[in-house]
Amino acid sequence: MTRLSRLIPIIGGAVAGGAIALAVASGSTTTRSVTTTTVVQTEGIPTSLRSSGGLTINQIYRQASPGVVDIQVTQASQGFGGFGGGQQSGEGAGVVYDTKGDILTDEHVVSGANSVKVNFQDGRSVSASVVGTDPSTDVAVIHVNVAASELHPIPFANSSAAQVGDPVVAIGSPFSLPETTTAGIVSAVGRSINAPNNYTITGAIQTDAAINPGNSGGPLLDADAHVLGLNDQIQTNSGSSAGVGFAVPSNTASRIANQIIAGHSPTHAYVGVELNAQSTTGGAQISSVQPASPADTAGLQTGDVVTAINGKAIASTQQFIETVDMYAPGQTITLSVKRGGQSQSIKLKLGTRPSSAPSGG
Repeated sequence: MTRLSRLIPIIGGAVAGGAIALAVASGSTTTRSVTTTTVVQTEGIPTSLRSSGGLTINQIYRQASPGVVDIQVTQASQGFGGFGGGQQSGEGAGVVYDTKGDILTDEHVVSGANSVKVNFQDGRSVSASVVGTDPSTDVAVIHVNVAASELHPIPFANSSAAQVGDPVVAIGSPFSLPETTTAGIVSAVGRSINAPNNYTITGAIQTDAAINPGNSGGPLLDADAHVLGLNDQIQTNSGSSAGVGFAVPSNTASRIANQIIAGHSPTHAYVGVELNAQSTTGGAQISSVQPASPADTAGLQTGDVVTAINGKAIASTQQFIETVDMYAPGQTITLSVKRGGQSQSIKLKLGTRPSSAPSGG
């Protein structure tokens, strides 16, 4: 299949490095067309971009911007043969999550960083520590020792309620320009994007609000100035914004953040199959089974079509991934499977997702 475009993480600087390939967690690729848009400035926003009864772009900025931070990271680098090493730098954004000093950002912003500095809107600059990360959802929590009275948490919206056409505002640090504000709409919901460890992040929010390198981890805000998602990736052929951006949904970000803040390492259920993203069979079609995986142990086979999980109908690859992610490792689920024109039930004990997707899926 020819790939017409790609998704790249939107951290500024050199830490994030190469592009993340567009893929379904199962390993199948998808293709989307690319369009070009220009940056929308905060002045002169059309009335159509304001929701009925919602805040104006300026009001959203004034209400939320004190809770948006600029994040600068450094990472040690090695020269040729281990000699001539130095420092790489990167920049992203983050969202103040509570008055205890916890800040949410993207995992790829702080991955491998040996120092993290947070810059607040009022000019304060403090060091931060990484509390925990989850590369499967590209969510990280960092912590700063700042008085509660000086922190301005931004409420999180229910991302499941987002609808196409809803107005949104992005705030971040594109090209090292903190507090940059752009606006647009929710272009689509329920998208799948690739996580840093090559699994799939489901439920992503697509937007035409201009986001660029340095916007990573900053908020995508709704018309009430609540966080609808964390800006994560852009789709591009050139490496710059092409008018198609994606945010990790707020429900996912807050769920993972709460686990990390509580001292738990996020885990995800694992089946061990590659799925056909282009399947038109009315279910999730298995294109291959990883050896020694839970799927292999349960007896799933290439060509099987999963039509239900624990009685819940499965109509697509996306729905399969979303449903499995609702369960915890160690739980047993019952799959309704079509094989060779016959239907059967297969019990499968979910495993724990490996740290990165197996080669080829």
